[in-house]
Amino acid sequence: MPEPTLEFLTASFLATPVWMWLAFMALVVTLLVLDLGVLHRESREIGVRESLILSAVYIGLGLLFGGWVWYSFDHLRPPLEGALDGATAAQLYWTGFIVEKTLAMDNVFVIAMIFGYFAVPRLYQHRVLFWGILGVIVLRAVMIGLGAAIVQQFAWVLYLFAGFLILTGIKMWRMADAKPDIAGNPLLRLIRRRFRVTEGLHGERFFIRQPDPATGRPALFMTPLFLALVLVEVADVIFAVDSVPAIFAITTDPFIVYTSNIFAILGLRALYFALSAMVHRFHYLKYALSVLLVFIGGKIFVADLLFPETGKVPPALSLGVTFAILAAGILYSLWRTRGMAAPPAAPGA
Repeated sequence: MPEPTLEFLTASFLATPVWMWLAFMALVVTLLVLDLGVLHRESREIGVRESLILSAVYIGLGLLFGGWVWYSFDHLRPPLEGALDGATAAQLYWTGFIVEKTLAMDNVFVIAMIFGYFAVPRLYQHRVLFWGILGVIVLRAVMIGLGAAIVQQFAWVLYLFAGFLILTGIKMWRMADAKPDIAGNPLLRLIRRRFRVTEGLHGERFFIRQPDPATGRPALFMTPLFLALVLVEVADVIFAVDSVPAIFAITTDPFIVYTSNIFAILGLRALYFALSAMVHRFHYLKYALSVLLVFIGGKIFVADLLFPETGKVPPALSLGVTFAILAAGILYSLWRTRGMAAPPAAPGA
């Protein structure tokens, strides 16, 4: 009986052995259990120092995984025609990881606004982020799987992705100073109109049973904490519309696409608590992101012209430009906002 199991593990799924997918998912589950189930099992406020340490650990693991990608593509994956070599795969992974991590930082700013609008104390924010990250991992797996299938069947879709990224980058530049209208969100208004929602928070509970003011009978009510979770998930859907085409414009290898996405997301919870207190210091990062999206989309159109031998921008060049754009945006933001005080927090936040 061991032979069928062995054959299953060595079989290829999306050009990658099944055992590599299972090993990666086991690593993800282990990290989630350690972070969310052991280190932060109880409700407590997470300090900036602890968040910075956790963020550094996640970023370090994400970068180290690129080294494993290098080794595995050279020695562990079956040789296929047109397959990536280890160095190229690692450079594409690191590029995707950096792009996705930076887009996740932009997501942090929106999450901070959502928590501020609902006046969610830091003590309860970890519960929303816990379920939010689990939802993100599943959602990204579905979107990346669909994207990989579409790109494999219709290669010209990459040009649609590229055009979409360019338009998104231009729109992001023009609306960099605009703030999301949380109160006017159509989904939020629909939920408040169709369902019972409590006026205030009830600890870290998403639902609570209490008397209905109209009938006097016990009824199930949503709490604002659950509405915050809904908007956090919706925000990730919106960001995924940008990030998934961005990573496919960098590489179409499903293993690199998914692993770089998930490693960038895994540290989102720690990154939020580290950055939420200094969101104002990264005001100009949106401009760097807009330039980066235009660059990622634009290189799809000019690759054949500038690099006719391969039809692709060299991964090392793409990684270098990506790092330079984001580093310039972060450093410029920190320089322009030096000495700037943080805006007052929302009541209870």
